[in-house]
Amino acid sequence: MGIFKMYLKQRKRGILFFFLFSFIFLITFFLYKLPLAAVLYPVVICCVISILFFLWDIKNVKKKHTKLMKIRKGSAQLMQNLPAIQTQEDEDYQSIIEALRQEQGRLQTDMSVRYEDMVNYYTIWAHQIKTPISSMRLTLQNQDTALSRQLSEELQRIEQYVEMVLAFLRLDSSSKDYVFREQELDPIVREAVKKFAGQFIRKKIRLHYEPLNETVLTDEKWLSFVIEQILSNALKYTNEGCITITMEEPKTLCIRDTGIGISPEDLPRVFEKSYTGYNGRSDKKASGIGLYLCKQICGNLGHRITIQSSLNSGTAVRIHLEHIDLKFE
Repeated sequence: MGIFKMYLKQRKRGILFFFLFSFIFLITFFLYKLPLAAVLYPVVICCVISILFFLWDIKNVKKKHTKLMKIRKGSAQLMQNLPAIQTQEDEDYQSIIEALRQEQGRLQTDMSVRYEDMVNYYTIWAHQIKTPISSMRLTLQNQDTALSRQLSEELQRIEQYVEMVLAFLRLDSSSKDYVFREQELDPIVREAVKKFAGQFIRKKIRLHYEPLNETVLTDEKWLSFVIEQILSNALKYTNEGCITITMEEPKTLCIRDTGIGISPEDLPRVFEKSYTGYNGRSDKKASGIGLYLCKQICGNLGHRITIQSSLNSGTAVRIHLEHIDLKFE
């Protein structure tokens, strides 16, 4: 009905002129006292022909509208098969569309080049910053004081932030950055725990770790990043108690802490980018990017990640490894 109304609106001048001319003929015949049948008969024939013409024309208009709606759903770069030009107005509009399409293409190319330059710059920066970090770590390893242990812990936090930058930059990279193999889960988890040994000792947090005895098809480097992020959050928000690492059925890695937990209103949004929630706002150093990266990486690996938590009752993060649905190119 919308197309029909719009069609009548566009053709209203022609319809008005037709009835106006018919009325003029009738008045003229009436004033000259000529037989009205002589003009009524041609008017009726013209009306029938006009109705047939309008039906045919509105069918073409509807067909053109349907084709344009299909083209509208596609990419701007594919907007080439436009309907045939029938009027000067069609030609003008299509020339405008073509100019806009070319301009968009130029802008997209320019933005792609700038994005690649930015990614390359920050990737180089992240790798370069690792050199002084390694040098400082070697220097601190020769000392065993409370200050050196504190500095080592802060240095580890810097390393973690650098890894987050690299992970963020690589999220949109091609699948060649992922190497999938059958991996033993225990060595990956143990290596991640080892990195946080100092924080476990300093905060006097107990670790309850049960041998996992599982293998999983995954990328070791990326899965290690996810586990380290979860352990980092668990240690950050746990002041006393323990952190438990277990394997649940079916093939689910569970990392549970006894920390401050997550409020119910924050829980559905913890995987959103830059969302910190109540606990994050109380911790001014929180970036709200860690769990977002974990969610995205798990999706790329074919895993799922879920969180169960409540305030002052701890948090349980589960990485579901049983459903692997990978798309290889």
